[in-house]
Amino acid sequence: MNSIHILGISGSLRADSTNTIILNSFQEHLPRHVTFEIFQGLGEFPHFSPELQDTEPVTRFKNAIQQASGVIICTPEYAFGVPGTLKNALDWTVGTGDLNDKPLAVISASPLNSGGDKALASILLTLTALGAKRNEHSALSIPNIKQKIRDGKVTDSETISLLKAQAENLMELISSVQG
Repeated sequence: MNSIHILGISGSLRADSTNTIILNSFQEHLPRHVTFEIFQGLGEFPHFSPELQDTEPVTRFKNAIQQASGVIICTPEYAFGVPGTLKNALDWTVGTGDLNDKPLAVISASPLNSGGDKALASILLTLTALGAKRNEHSALSIPNIKQKIRDGKVTDSETISLLKAQAENLMELISSVQG
């Protein structure tokens, strides 16, 4: 069996972020043999510009993506879009194609009824441009997230089931790439 490693990317820099809580809950639904880590350091990236050289955090990010079998991104919605730090990080991968054909899932979460649907639509466009490997089940919008988390854990049974389905779908995408 090939070694499988999944990289989580939280679109929020807050230590107590609901996005990071969601990623930790997602991890609970992965098979035991799969390793999982959440990337730390998006806030350390310089603003993207094609003429700039990669800094240590950017290099670490690109290496983490390259070494991962698959990627899961969980993002909040800020001002009807993706947080600038997350978009900036993704922009750093454009020239190197690190996400091209990489199995990927994306989740948006919001305290509003919309579930961060505008951020989800925006990041899906970006991921299409980056060539990430997805299917019609690779995206999830979670509305009213504050009501679905208690004491740092996702407690809503429907949301837990949806996260499990995301984990299963990502594992299937990874299997299709690994053959």
